[in-house]
Amino acid sequence: MSLTRILCALTFALLLGAGGAQAQSNQASLELVEPLAEYKLYVAEHTASLVEDTKEFVGAIKDGDVEKAKSLFAPTRRNYEKIEPIAELFADLDVSMDSRADDYEKGEADPNFGGFHRIEYVLWEKNTTEGLDKYADKLLADVIELDSRVSELTFPPEIVVGGAAVLMEEVAATKISGEEDRYSRTDLWDFEANFDGSRKIFELFKPLIDDEAFIAKVESNFADVYEVLADYQTEDGGFVSYEKLTDMDRRVLSAKVNTLAEELSTLRGRLGLG
Repeated sequence: MSLTRILCALTFALLLGAGGAQAQSNQASLELVEPLAEYKLYVAEHTASLVEDTKEFVGAIKDGDVEKAKSLFAPTRRNYEKIEPIAELFADLDVSMDSRADDYEKGEADPNFGGFHRIEYVLWEKNTTEGLDKYADKLLADVIELDSRVSELTFPPEIVVGGAAVLMEEVAATKISGEEDRYSRTDLWDFEANFDGSRKIFELFKPLIDDEAFIAKVESNFADVYEVLADYQTEDGGFVSYEKLTDMDRRVLSAKVNTLAEELSTLRGRLGLG
């Protein structure tokens, strides 16, 4: 065994920790070691960035700077959206950080409604930061906790690989309606982050797939999705309000995302993960 593969094997053991027995029962291939290790680094980088971005976002809220807080909302969320399949493994944190008003009996009036979308609601609908300090503090505490948990997490291969399709499916099934960022209309920022996260998984595991036609098709369809998004980009690297998209625009985007989701849903099987 080469030194590289020995190091990969050691990395795999560290990643799995107590989950080693489960990995053996699933007969996880040694070939999965390197992309899993690289993906864990990718996630760790984004959770670390999420912590720093959230600190700045919370700082703007506490300073009472509504416009700055608004400008930081979408960029801060991008790091979360890129790693959503892993973030969602921590259900308590996901609910605390990313739930919507619909999840609460009293909607926006429910004091338990918190996280990104409570802050989004107040910033855009109320145009103020008043009353947000406690929600901002809780969001930052949750983000820091997420970063800590990720460093100790066993990354299940089937969850990681399946995440490529999950990210696309969530966009096509629910997010395309505009229900997530309903106050700020910054949905396209989230979409791009979801696409980036999905493509990262595909790129890491692509060398293990021997179907060149499939690879070419997926790459072409990713290019199509990004081409559609490019039509709505602004000069500063952001995106126009989601309200500017017509029903036809949304249908076109949805169709392309659905096509990708269907293709990526076969990744687990192609890699022997069921």
